[in-house]
Amino acid sequence: MSLVLGVISVVPSFGQSFTSAGSTRAIEDQVRRKILRLPRYEIFDAIGYQVNGDTVTLNGKVRNAVNRKDAERSVAKIPGVNHVVNNIEILPLGSFDDSIRVRLYQTLSRSGGLSRYLWPNNPSVRLIVDGGHVSLEGFVSNRGDYNTMNILAHGVSGVFSVSNNLIIDKERVK
Repeated sequence: MSLVLGVISVVPSFGQSFTSAGSTRAIEDQVRRKILRLPRYEIFDAIGYQVNGDTVTLNGKVRNAVNRKDAERSVAKIPGVNHVVNNIEILPLGSFDDSIRVRLYQTLSRSGGLSRYLWPNNPSVRLIVDGGHVSLEGFVSNRGDYNTMNILAHGVSGVFSVSNNLIIDKERVK
């Protein structure tokens, strides 16, 4: 799963259609800001998006239905967005996954320097736990942090598998 996807395409504005990478980029920036400002959006949620013309497709996984609905509502209000496709999955409730989340967060945050990625407000790394399967989403500064998070996540009790979808800042396309 990607945290953020973007596609440059045609963006209608005020009844007029035109092709503009700048307009698409502006919508993408607004979508990103709207998602990051959701009041209940936390480290255990990951919402990605794709902009295609006047349509924004939301994807990812969240722990509660409120985030799913709030993301759709807030993105629908962006000028130039006429359609929102909401493909965000709601993670199943369960104490098993909740206990893994706690252990995973504690393990990563207590390991030399990794806590900087896990701040409560807009963390650069998201920890998704779904049925004992962990997905690491977001951005880290270097290959060492990428590898360390991957190794530590594999060692957390109860984790069945780890998908390391982290992107190293220096290697990401801007």
